[in-house]
Amino acid sequence: MESLKLYFEGVTKTSTSIDLDKVEECVDSLFQLRQKSGRVFVLGMGGSAANASHMVNDLRKICKIEAYAPTDNVAEFSASCNDEGLGSYFPRWLVTSNLNSNDAIFVLSVGGGSKDLNVSVELVNAIEIAKLKKAKILGIVGRDGGETLKNSKDVILVPTFTPNLETALVESFQVVIWHGIVFHPRLKQQPSKWESVVDSI
Repeated sequence: MESLKLYFEGVTKTSTSIDLDKVEECVDSLFQLRQKSGRVFVLGMGGSAANASHMVNDLRKICKIEAYAPTDNVAEFSASCNDEGLGSYFPRWLVTSNLNSNDAIFVLSVGGGSKDLNVSVELVNAIEIAKLKKAKILGIVGRDGGETLKNSKDVILVPTFTPNLETALVESFQVVIWHGIVFHPRLKQQPSKWESVVDSI
């Protein structure tokens, strides 16, 4: 019971510590991107890759923003990592997709990627491509923000107060925050199913 109490205390404390101005800025960036018919490439590894798939669904279905999660293609991902090595896939995917200045990458990561620690090198290398192509860098990350926050001010940092629960809380709050983003009235263009069913009763 003590561990559950600690976890949910972390949830409460984290939820009241999110910088809402940063979230609002992210909404504004995505609104402007949609106005320019830009695309969003949502990038995550591990649990954040699963979150990326869900976020892409919401951006496309609810906000009518063209969005992609490169990790959705497991055949291409595994072939690239097998043939060219880990760290090759996101950069190649972005180049093949003609990433440009109208587009954005949206990083979902517990630590934001680290060159020094050689962690999440796919994200680190993708950020370099985004900078080269002058694409916007957005993200929801934890810890100190890593390379993601180092290279962009348009990143939402999830503060973590319980060191041994960083992954659990950051990955959970990725979901909480992007739902706040896609349901924002400036971005939402389609009703979500259950709300529309209830409204029709």
